[in-house]
Amino acid sequence: MNSRRNFLKTTGALVVGSYLIPDTARAASRKSAREIGLQLYTVRNEMLQDNVGTLKKIAGIGYKEIESASSEKGYYYGFKPAEMKKICTDLGMTLRSGHVHYDDNWQQTIDQAVESGQEYLIVSVMPEKGQTVDNYKHTAEIFNKAGEAAKKSNITFGYHNHDSEFEKDKGKVLYDVLLENTNPDFVKMEMDLGWVIITGNNPLDYFEKYPGRFPLWHLKDMDMKEKHSVEFGKGGLDVKKMLENAKKAGILYFFVEQEEYTGTAFDCLAYNMNYLKNLKY
Repeated sequence: MNSRRNFLKTTGALVVGSYLIPDTARAASRKSAREIGLQLYTVRNEMLQDNVGTLKKIAGIGYKEIESASSEKGYYYGFKPAEMKKICTDLGMTLRSGHVHYDDNWQQTIDQAVESGQEYLIVSVMPEKGQTVDNYKHTAEIFNKAGEAAKKSNITFGYHNHDSEFEKDKGKVLYDVLLENTNPDFVKMEMDLGWVIITGNNPLDYFEKYPGRFPLWHLKDMDMKEKHSVEFGKGGLDVKKMLENAKKAGILYFFVEQEEYTGTAFDCLAYNMNYLKNLKY
């Protein structure tokens, strides 16, 4: 259930065009979720074993937008930031975003993101422990400053949720505390739809309550009983309905992520791609 979150703690979108994101949503901003993206944690082991070969296979399946993640070989899987940018570009993909840790090397992380050509830096682990309203307010202050620093280099800062953010303290959902105390100009939200539904919450409620705050998604289906990720259509996420409400969320890009699979990672990537290509609504 918590494999990716635990990994992060210990280590420190094919074209969809008009049939996935409505024209009205695409017209709402300069960019749009025209392409299906992939969070590389899905192929974490494969990237460590053969980074170039894995990217070639991903491109061959049809993924166009790439989001990296922390690994044993750093944020760029042993590549230099500019090197990873070039390889992705040569394969017809864009290194759009990266999951990183917030720490004392934040400016260095920003500088590397600039070198890689990516637009987003996403933190997915709270910098300080504590499931309290006070800690989340303090974290919001940290994120506001981190986002302001990133914006000076034309990098957009964001936060990615897991399930713990939906716990309550003093009758308040902690994720709401983070949303209410971060400056939308400096801090965006990358909503992991799978982790939201596991907590019994509905992403659509957040799109209604905080419209436009979620320019990035992790599009991930979840087995509600076993509480782990599965291929699209096999779990509790209504993928079609989520995409129908993309405009409310303010989505610009989404990244497919699957943390567990019964076959190979590439089998699940191909399955999910085919599912999205054939999705009708």
